[in-house]
Amino acid sequence: MFSHVAVGTNDLEKAKRFYDAVLGALRFGEGLNDDNALRRRYVYRTDTGLFIVTQPLNGQPATTANGGTIGFTCRSTEEVDRWHAAGVANGGKSDEAPPGVRESGGSSLYLAYLRDPDGNKLCALHRMPA
Repeated sequence: MFSHVAVGTNDLEKAKRFYDAVLGALRFGEGLNDDNALRRRYVYRTDTGLFIVTQPLNGQPATTANGGTIGFTCRSTEEVDRWHAAGVANGGKSDEAPPGVRESGGSSLYLAYLRDPDGNKLCALHRMPA
């Protein structure tokens, strides 16, 4: 069901030390630096998804769920579009760019973002075949 979970932080290196330790205790590897022009973050990869520790993209301090996203895995681009449309039709607000393809690390992702009625950020993600 989930493709990834992201949590925001105001002290990325302190957060990395913590998550390296607690996730290391569960036999997950060290967080990988994935900085880019928009943000600084560390990514923890599993066979089924990602756990991400990040500075909020909007430049504001991290608070509960600021910088956080709950991601849902979808089976097709059509399923992403249906998810997005149902959310907007039921009190959600479209967030970031419209649903569409984004390139990431040599792969193509079809993504849509919503804020639920309380402002929590959600993502639907379909990994497109190569």
